[in-house]
Amino acid sequence: MASPSPRTPLAERIEQLLAPGGPLPVVAAGDPVLRAGTERYDGQLEPALLARFVEALRVTMHAAPGVGLAAPQVGVALRIAVIEDPAPVPEEVRAARGRVPQPFRVLVNPSYEPVGSARAAFFEGCLSVPGWQAVVARHAEVRLTGEDEHGRPLDEVFTGWPARIVQHETDHLDGMLYLDRAELRSLSANQAVAERWAQPTPEQAAHALGFELP
Repeated sequence: MASPSPRTPLAERIEQLLAPGGPLPVVAAGDPVLRAGTERYDGQLEPALLARFVEALRVTMHAAPGVGLAAPQVGVALRIAVIEDPAPVPEEVRAARGRVPQPFRVLVNPSYEPVGSARAAFFEGCLSVPGWQAVVARHAEVRLTGEDEHGRPLDEVFTGWPARIVQHETDHLDGMLYLDRAELRSLSANQAVAERWAQPTPEQAAHALGFELP
């Protein structure tokens, strides 16, 4: 199905997007919507339509599967994202990456700032860049501000893997892909990551592929 025209009023475009039901098509890198930035959410959608759109993002994220999804990834340039991570990983990985379960949450108009100077580097992927992963050094701890889907204020500190997720999704809302921050010498096909670089940390990959870690 063709994407709704960007000249169509926003609410009408989202109604068209939701009409088929089920998971939404995920936009791939190369589509300008992923680079254009987003419009701040300020009540452009009626509450019932916003709730349906958020639910569609949740369904799409689960179906992919992924641990986060931003509105531009389904072709909607609104400053909204969803995250959820059951963190089904071995204890060794959990400890090394700080990957702890995160419940389903909606981030509306989010922004983040670093807390401290520590950075952590790990392989990272993206539903809009299927088949590939690369090492990204990100802030180890961030303060995220914004609102939830009901307009309630959000002001929370995230650490470890949850901090990585909220940075990744908020970057999407600013027209940035993880590859913009990645060590490009680390770029690896998913199969290569599974076969060679499945260790909890990317030290072996850095040595073998020739890139620096923070």
